[in-house]
Amino acid sequence: MTDVASVEHRTFENAETLAHDVAEWLCALVLASDREFAVCLSGGSTPRRLYECLADPAIASRFPWKRAHWFWGDERFVPHDDPDSNYLMAREALLSRVPIPPENIHAIPTVGLSPVEAAVAYEATLKRFHQSHILASTRPLFDVTLLGIGEDGHTASLFPEQPALQEKRRWVVAVIGAKSEARITLTYSALNSSRDLAFLATGEEKRDVVARAQAGDRMLPATNVHPAGKLHWFTDRAATPAGTH
Repeated sequence: MTDVASVEHRTFENAETLAHDVAEWLCALVLASDREFAVCLSGGSTPRRLYECLADPAIASRFPWKRAHWFWGDERFVPHDDPDSNYLMAREALLSRVPIPPENIHAIPTVGLSPVEAAVAYEATLKRFHQSHILASTRPLFDVTLLGIGEDGHTASLFPEQPALQEKRRWVVAVIGAKSEARITLTYSALNSSRDLAFLATGEEKRDVVARAQAGDRMLPATNVHPAGKLHWFTDRAATPAGTH
C-alpha cells in the first residue's frame, strides 16, 4: 500500500489551471532526468487539455521530446482513427504537434488481431522497453502514469467487479463485456510500477467518488492503485472533497 507520506494532494482553481500546471510539472520531471523517460497516458477530456498544454510552444520548446516515450494505460478496441480511440485523442492533442520520434510512440494495437492477442502483444512491447519480464519496485516501468477516475470508481479500463481486478501475473489484459466495446487495459501490476502516478479529476460530478477513493473505499478500483513511488491527486476546486487542501 502507498505510504501516506508518499501521497500528494494539490487543488487547482479550475480545470484549465490544472491542465497547464500539471503539464509544467511533467515537463520539469522529464528535464530533471538524464535518461529515457516513460510516460503512461490516460484518455478523457481532462488529460486532453493537459496534452494540448504540453504541445503549446511555451512548454513544447523546453520539453526533451527525443528522450520521452509514450504509452497508454488503456485503449478501446477500435481502429486508431476511430473517434473513440484514446490514441487518436492523444495524437490530435499532442503527438502530431511536437517533434516526437515515431519509435517513441508505443500505441496499443487494435487492428488485425483479437483483443486477447492485442493484450499479449502490448505486454511484449512493455517488456521489450523495460528490458525485463519482472516488475521490481526499485526499477519502475513508468516514470509517470496519468490516470482518471470514473464516477463508478474505475480507472484505466479496470471496472468494478471485473476479472481484470484480480489479475496478478499479466501486465496487460483484454476487458470484454464491461462496456459495449472490448477494451485493453494495463493491470494493477503495470500501473503500480510507476515513480510518480497522478490521478486527474475535474468537475463537481467527480467530487463524491474522489472523496470515497481518498478515504480508502476498497470497492472502487481506483482506490487499489498503489504505485511504487509517489501518488498524486490533482483536482480542481469543483472536484476536491471538503476538507482537502
